[in-house]
Amino acid sequence: MSRSPWFVIRDAVHGDIYLTREEGRILDCPEMQRLRGIRQLGLAHLVYPSARHSRFEHSIGTLHMAQAMIDAIRRNAHLDPSLCRDVSEAEARVIRAAALVHDVTHIPFGHNIEDQSAILPRHDEPARFERMLGEDTELGSELERQGIRNDVLTLLGARDEPTSPFLGQMVSDTICSDLMDYLRRDSYFTGLQVGYDARIVGYFRVDPVEARLFVDCEKEGLLRDDIVSEVLRMLQARYYFSERVYYHHAKIAAGAMVARAVETALEEEWLRPGELYGMTDEGLMIALEQRCDPARTDVRMLLDRLARRVLYKRVAVFPWASNQNVQARLIDEFFSPRSTATRSSWERALEAEVHERFGRHEQVLFYCPSRKMQLKEVATLVRVPWADTLAPLSDFKDRLPRIADLEQSYLRLWKAYVFTSAVDPEVRKFIQQRVHARLPYAVDEYRMR
Repeated sequence: MSRSPWFVIRDAVHGDIYLTREEGRILDCPEMQRLRGIRQLGLAHLVYPSARHSRFEHSIGTLHMAQAMIDAIRRNAHLDPSLCRDVSEAEARVIRAAALVHDVTHIPFGHNIEDQSAILPRHDEPARFERMLGEDTELGSELERQGIRNDVLTLLGARDEPTSPFLGQMVSDTICSDLMDYLRRDSYFTGLQVGYDARIVGYFRVDPVEARLFVDCEKEGLLRDDIVSEVLRMLQARYYFSERVYYHHAKIAAGAMVARAVETALEEEWLRPGELYGMTDEGLMIALEQRCDPARTDVRMLLDRLARRVLYKRVAVFPWASNQNVQARLIDEFFSPRSTATRSSWERALEAEVHERFGRHEQVLFYCPSRKMQLKEVATLVRVPWADTLAPLSDFKDRLPRIADLEQSYLRLWKAYVFTSAVDPEVRKFIQQRVHARLPYAVDEYRMR
């Protein structure tokens, strides 16, 4: 009996997922197996205890959703070739492989270390993909043996733009296979009952001329309001998770604590940046524990409190609504990579003031994220009755005001925080006062009890 070219993986979210033997060999590479130890939601399990799912299972789920999109596009191409081009077997093979490896460049607690603290470059930098999928890695070698390494790197944006833009859009766009998996997966494992109608997949098309992915919102010259509603419903679900999970203040505090520990470890050369690319979440925490100089009681305290979930407390919060006019200044001074030293010296100066006043060694952490983390434009391309060409849904705010409301909601998620290890209310109040003195142009809305 011949061996089946497929094998099946049972997934908690999607049920049975079928992979080819080639894809199985990709999964078996150590670079992919490492993702079993990288939690999809980082430190969210400190808020939602069951949210311990990994980027490994998300990667498999992203492949599954990419195939669902491929199947829908093929059906639509069969029904009306003038409106939708087909997806070839060769293209489908590359899309599936890229969906499977799209998160392989993530490091432990990467969003905290890269996106929220700017200590290291982002995970989706081309150089990171080139490194992780290099021919000297098992994953890169396997992709090369399969003859798709260059195509996968191109689709993931590490090389020139693909000749058919829809290839990259399938895995990385406002609405794509990545989003469609993680929304369902995060909902399942956090216990937050938020979802979207799977029927939305059926409205994806690929333009026969420009080979761009789009959602067809037109029928017989009229706008399909139901499809627009489904697109917005999905993006509203993403906003809901951003508000409730991704930017939960306790998760942010824990992430800022990890980022400080890693920043110190890199400064003291207990860690090298390259090591992080091969570590898991637990591996990083063990390395920090083992390599930390015993004399560095600040780092020891931080790691101990993380282990016991005794998180640092807020002493100042600067929401977008009260600080929109100074947001750019705060980000420029405290977020960008060139500002890391400024932020660090700002924190250390406050810590010195606390020590001088109270004789205590307390830590102060300034969390000031990039504005782009909250800027979620509705960039999904759509076909609508009143436009002759495909355009992003966000171009139609005048006709569909719900789009503008949603984009503004994302902007309003932005907050800068100051956290401290201090528990004593008197010390925390003193830190808050000193923060106000150091940032007189910013409005702190936090009121301590």
